[in-house]
Amino acid sequence: MRCRTAAVVGQRWGMLAATAVSQSATDPLAGLVLGDVPEPEPPPGWSVVRVVSSSLNMHDLWTLRGVGHPPDRLPIILGCDAAGYDEDGNEVIVHPVIADPDAGRGDETLDPGRALLSERHNGSFAEYLTVPARNLIPKPSWLSFDEAACLPVAWTTAYRMLFTQAKITAGDSVLVQGAGGGVASAAIKLAVAAGAVVYATSRSEDKRTQAMAWGARLAVPTGERLPERVDVVIETVGEATWSHSMRSLRPGGTIVIAGATSGVNPPADLGRIFYLQQRILGSTGCTRSELVALLKLMDATGLRPVIDRTLPLDEIHKGFQLMIDGQLTGKLVIKEIAR
Repeated sequence: MRCRTAAVVGQRWGMLAATAVSQSATDPLAGLVLGDVPEPEPPPGWSVVRVVSSSLNMHDLWTLRGVGHPPDRLPIILGCDAAGYDEDGNEVIVHPVIADPDAGRGDETLDPGRALLSERHNGSFAEYLTVPARNLIPKPSWLSFDEAACLPVAWTTAYRMLFTQAKITAGDSVLVQGAGGGVASAAIKLAVAAGAVVYATSRSEDKRTQAMAWGARLAVPTGERLPERVDVVIETVGEATWSHSMRSLRPGGTIVIAGATSGVNPPADLGRIFYLQQRILGSTGCTRSELVALLKLMDATGLRPVIDRTLPLDEIHKGFQLMIDGQLTGKLVIKEIAR
């Protein structure tokens, strides 16, 4: 089904892609180059996807800043999320974790050799993408390509944090730190759909208002005391909110961490943890089966991702700047340009 693009690099077919070529903690966008690259050729057992929509994640920004991504893996095409068409014209969502479930004792996120798209394999900010065939999941007809592109990283991360790690049930109380982010917005909506009492924090009044519109019982300024101690804290902010997360957690409660955008080394407060018998759990990515389960939950409840805006691939620098400036509520979708 492949419909190759018209651009040619030398004698080879080419495609437009956003590539990380260098890293800088202070000027990350200096290393982001938009231009033609050769189209990918899939190795045995892999498939080609014509990308229709992808979305921006903090992971992409960390790569450009040199956090958790060795420079010897550059250049690499960025982008972790993708929805599009497989080689037979079927609408698909790409599960972004490239890994072996057997090496992770049945859980591919525990495979020591796992890699998210754009870590060791070129990502989705391009017209075409190659992934293992098992990573393709049929896109439901009730989900648009833009909506589908928001799910593979942010929404599945939130799903795993809430249901696999914290094992929330109806009536639990959940605090979501940093209400405007992609994972946080997903966590609020998913926890509300599960029947939890949800609290949220944000420095932005607009984002607190939005969190209430998504079903949070209360949204307060970052660090403000809650009316009760909660069963679960969803933590992706890190140092800036860690002490508040600890103070807000009930004895025996659980903090699930899937990121630390403000810093990774807050005071551990070990005395509080052992005395109050609290649990601190890490969470990374999701399994293929968890993405399938998320789709079933969304179908049953009518949940849809929060999309802040959509930009074409040739405006991806603008999208990154909006993320750097904290101007996004929910996900920013990147549309591939047909040429």
